[in-house]
Amino acid sequence: MGTGKLSRLAETLIGSEIVKLGADIKEKIKQGNKIYNYTIGDFDSSIFPIPQQLEEEIIAAYRHHDTTYPPGEGILELRDAVSKFIAAREGIDYNTSEILISNGGRPLIYAAFRAIVDKGDKVIYPVPSWNNNHYVHFNEGEHIVIESRLENNFMPTAAEIAPHIKGATLLALCSPLNPTGTTFSKTELEAICDLVIEENKQRSADEKKLYLMYDQIYWTLTYGDTQHYNPVSLRPEMKDHTIFVDGISKSFAATGVRVGWALGPTNVIAKMKAINSHVGSWAPMAEQNALAKYLVQTDNIDKYFTHFKSELAERLRSIYEGFQKLKAASFSVDAVAPQAAIYLTIQINLVGKKTAEGKLLEKQSDVTNYLLDEAKLAVVPFYAFGASVNSSWYRLSVGTCKKEEIGEMLGMLEAALKKLS
Repeated sequence: MGTGKLSRLAETLIGSEIVKLGADIKEKIKQGNKIYNYTIGDFDSSIFPIPQQLEEEIIAAYRHHDTTYPPGEGILELRDAVSKFIAAREGIDYNTSEILISNGGRPLIYAAFRAIVDKGDKVIYPVPSWNNNHYVHFNEGEHIVIESRLENNFMPTAAEIAPHIKGATLLALCSPLNPTGTTFSKTELEAICDLVIEENKQRSADEKKLYLMYDQIYWTLTYGDTQHYNPVSLRPEMKDHTIFVDGISKSFAATGVRVGWALGPTNVIAKMKAINSHVGSWAPMAEQNALAKYLVQTDNIDKYFTHFKSELAERLRSIYEGFQKLKAASFSVDAVAPQAAIYLTIQINLVGKKTAEGKLLEKQSDVTNYLLDEAKLAVVPFYAFGASVNSSWYRLSVGTCKKEEIGEMLGMLEAALKKLS
């Protein structure tokens, strides 16, 4: 067994809190416990299968032997289909040289960081948020962390970003946000765009510009009156300094199909392509061909979205209403009304309470463990997404949620809450 020292990066990588929690959940299930596992930012494909027409196109592509290397930037047909899809549904125009295909969103985020951030460069990002801390660490950038607050639906504001903008290289934002399922308002995103535009005007020609990486992988999944806004629609000038990260993982419940795309300035996209080509992170040829055919099937996609979104919204709303009833009954819980994505932001504020056995819940991790042990409820604490270890807020994902279990889960939670003093 090797014990030698490895690279500084390898030696300093932080383990995922979600992976640790996942191991605890697996152990409980192995012991015969029924766990309401709402930790996974994924879908149960028996509940939420990918669109049937997309599945058929993928099978047909394999039968057609589309199994060779794709071009590094993605096949032209797919980039063209993405261009049409985005133009029709978001009203933003990107030509095929401004689009890069990859095997999901992660390699695109990695490539964007690699293309823009040097050692010591300032990267601004909010917490809670997904994995920005790890990507900054990969690049040895300087972490400029904004802890967002409930009163802003856990979205960062222009006022919070403004003091840090001088000299920053990258602003990493996500809307709808993982883990909160909340979104930017039009006015707040406009104000953030104006900050970026103003800062870039003040930088000289030989200075690095400030780029905005805008992860909108959940943008199609909005509910009720919630509207998704993007920087380039609101401020066309932002096109020169915005890199979008997008794809089919969440829109079409296709996390394992592995097709994502980035939209951005041609020079940045070209460098991201070069980085991804060396890593070999292209999407499979068959899936690319299939998606090129599916993305232009407007009626089929509209039907799919209508059904898919109503199923997700129903789950989010039911659990939200259940939490509001518990709150009204004076239990120390709360929830933010669902806006988007597959997540509900919930609060379980039990630090300082005692269990039936007289054990004090001293810190938030004790609360997380109590929920798992007593209520059989597994949710991800915001501290797993970079927020304070004292945060009493959690991400609840409905991607694997069976509707018939919601009442049962809320009953178990209420019983666990009643046992505390």
